[in-house]
Amino acid sequence: MALFAIADLHLSLGEDKPMDVFEGWKGYVPRLEKNWRALVRDEDTVVVAGDISWAMKLDEAEADFRFLDSLPGRKLILKGNHDYWWSTRKKIEGFLASHGFHSIGIIHNSAERVGEIAVCGTRGWLCAAESAEDRKLVAREVGRLNASLDAAEKTGGRPVVFLHYPPVYDGMECREILGVLLERGIGDCYYGHIHGRLAAARAPEGEYRGIRLHLISCDYLGFRPIPVKLTN
Repeated sequence: MALFAIADLHLSLGEDKPMDVFEGWKGYVPRLEKNWRALVRDEDTVVVAGDISWAMKLDEAEADFRFLDSLPGRKLILKGNHDYWWSTRKKIEGFLASHGFHSIGIIHNSAERVGEIAVCGTRGWLCAAESAEDRKLVAREVGRLNASLDAAEKTGGRPVVFLHYPPVYDGMECREILGVLLERGIGDCYYGHIHGRLAAARAPEGEYRGIRLHLISCDYLGFRPIPVKLTN
């Protein structure tokens, strides 16, 4: 039973918003499916850290979730900044159940044990968050991250945090999010959101203030989920 991670699938199977227009994304859905099926078994779990579907409403995301459900493994999804379809836990879980998408679960103020790891996290927010509205959003995400970490600790597993936004980017820190990771002794944090070679060059990977950071945007990974393992 292995754990994998990826972010930013940006599926648009029910919408006219193809990602193929962007450099490196041509034919990305078949590439993603091929790589996923080559790596992931039915007993494995894949964390998808946000920006799953371009759909604006939950019902409009059906084709994208049908594709995701058809892939091997259990999928644990988190919210991204483009997941406008995201709703309450009750509505999302009701939607998934009513369509028979039983391989998909959500991480939202919650956590799930996968082997020795407790999968937890939240969307996060911008590093350069200065406006009053931004500060409000950061505070809300801090609360959600702490709630998820509390749930992770109750599982008895070791918390590994998944975010959509990077906690550190281009020399800037989201101080509040990073502060939670440091205060709670998180060893590994996986994040997405960053696209393109130039942007990825400004996204830190490896150890940062004692936390190992991992960029898992779909295009950065070559449309291939990567294994998640405890590193110490």
